[in-house]
Amino acid sequence: MPPRGYHFGQFVLDPEDRRLLRDGVPVELNARYLDALALLVRHAGSLVGKDRFLAEVWKDVPVTDEALTQCIRLLRQRLGDDASRPHFIETVPKHGYRFIAEVDWRESSAPAEDAAPHTLPPSAAPSALRRVAMMAGAGTLGAGGAGLIGGLAYGFIAATPPLSNGGGAASSVFVLLWLTLAVALVGGAGVSLGIAWAEAAGKRPWLTLGGAVGGMIVGGVVKLLGIDAFNLLFGQSPTGITGGLEGLFLGAGVGLGATLSGMGRSDRSLRSVAARAALCGGAAGSVVVLLGGHLMAGSFEQLVQTFPQSRIGLAQIGGLFGEQGLGPVAETACAFVEGALFAAGLVVAMTLARREMDRPEGRSAATSTLVASRRGGAPRLG
Repeated sequence: MPPRGYHFGQFVLDPEDRRLLRDGVPVELNARYLDALALLVRHAGSLVGKDRFLAEVWKDVPVTDEALTQCIRLLRQRLGDDASRPHFIETVPKHGYRFIAEVDWRESSAPAEDAAPHTLPPSAAPSALRRVAMMAGAGTLGAGGAGLIGGLAYGFIAATPPLSNGGGAASSVFVLLWLTLAVALVGGAGVSLGIAWAEAAGKRPWLTLGGAVGGMIVGGVVKLLGIDAFNLLFGQSPTGITGGLEGLFLGAGVGLGATLSGMGRSDRSLRSVAARAALCGGAAGSVVVLLGGHLMAGSFEQLVQTFPQSRIGLAQIGGLFGEQGLGPVAETACAFVEGALFAAGLVVAMTLARREMDRPEGRSAATSTLVASRRGGAPRLG
């Protein structure tokens, strides 16, 4: 029977048994270098940047560039590879490394004659483009979940007390729910796509930039379309609604939250990921209001000022802070909660998606925990 693991050339990497075999003979590698090789092999064909190695192999322990260079040098030595004419590990100058050999996953339970090697399944090693799409899709859904919670909360607040002129509580809940949900989904798509592209490039500090750019572009486009729609329908529009500037700051906050939370790292609990992302997103939301911008609560107030008959404002919140209407303190508090919800939902969803993609096929979280407990430690697969 062929040994279970990742097969490439004469080698087999077994992440569970923590060993590398060459023609069936164990190759000596220390634990950290084995983790580095596992990270490269699991993402064969994709660029793995220095920041990714530091975060997932060295666990953010400060090391010099020479440490990574020495690691790759020794791996090439053990694999019999040549940096100038690589067959396994390719250097991408100033960016990172890429495993270029064809990699197959084999299960030892299958008979040798029936165990036709097959390429790593998409769930185990998705292509870079598919990885970006999956993570961006997950982030969009996470942001949508945050929008659903926020929309319901604002809807019920606006419906208390009941609206006059025949307005119904159910109508106000419905309108605010769908407006908030739509904005959260569209904004989440832009921010998560920017973060996913930055993550795929292997540059962890770029997550903040990616989120900021994605948020700014989507926010600007949505504001322009919204203003045009209001002008066409009603002849006037609320110019102070959320837009590109707000999207830039909120997206940067979410990207920073993804960076500080160690998005996708298996040693971080989801509670910790959510808390760090929420703190960064909430801070970004507060900064937006302090700089004169508006998120959802402020945008609804702008609608009320432009269309007094709409009656969908959130002036009741101001009473909690001793303000008449939605004053600066109340709006800042609302923006903090909105940013925190948005960031936590998006980053947690992207973290779950990345962990699922990084998990070998057929290996559940429970199985990983059981194997780790039997061997006295969690298998670090990068």
